[in-house]
Amino acid sequence: MNASTARLTPDVPFSVSHFDDCRNAGSGSVFIIASGSSAKDFPFQAFADIPMITMNGAISMFIDTPIKPFFYVCTDRDFSNQQPELFAQAMHRSERVALWEDHYNSAQVTTSGELYFLRKARKAKFSDLLRKDHELIRNRPFPGTRKKPLGFSKNLHRGFFDARTVAYVALQIAYHAGFNKVFLVGVDLNQNAGRFYEKLHSKLSPCGLDQHFDSRILPSFELMAESVVGKDFAVYNLSPTSRLPRSVIPYKTLDEVQALVHAG
Repeated sequence: MNASTARLTPDVPFSVSHFDDCRNAGSGSVFIIASGSSAKDFPFQAFADIPMITMNGAISMFIDTPIKPFFYVCTDRDFSNQQPELFAQAMHRSERVALWEDHYNSAQVTTSGELYFLRKARKAKFSDLLRKDHELIRNRPFPGTRKKPLGFSKNLHRGFFDARTVAYVALQIAYHAGFNKVFLVGVDLNQNAGRFYEKLHSKLSPCGLDQHFDSRILPSFELMAESVVGKDFAVYNLSPTSRLPRSVIPYKTLDEVQALVHAG
């Protein structure tokens, strides 16, 4: 059965893994492969021995290669309708898949890997904002403001925090899975540049990067940089054109990445 015909029927059972099952399943370096235009310049095969987490249509980079994503994550419930072939490839090729339960059921595409259902971290009670939680890192908006709380989950069993970009979910998965050096590929966050896998006449998925960059995306990365990144968890950006300031996520050249990866 190939990826495009792996359709789920009511008679085909499937098992669901729990995020505790993949806690610390990895170690060392991991690449997060996103869909920004700069990803097309990444020498993919040169790092084939390093685990990779990918998302949405960035799975297209893995097609016609022997490389299987360590994790594939999709938070866009409509992606399987917009890009059915790419979604089917992701379900077929990935070692692990993370998506919404209702999305999996409605898409009716089986996965060859371990299946994990995403859920958001529960809303904080006032008491949660007063105590230290070492697994769910939250900002603390002033009481009475209408700002939505930001956060970073170190334990996906307790849910994840949404930053309006799936790359941020992938970062939380990377931490949960035990990686301590994360390299961002294609995290350009440039809406006008488009996605590397979309062609001139192909169906384009909606994009809200410009709408949410200042209110959700950048503040979430700043929270992570301030409260999560440290001697035990480093994050580097390989995109020379990323909208993320280098003061938040430092930029590294490919030569520097090679040195960091092989430093152990």
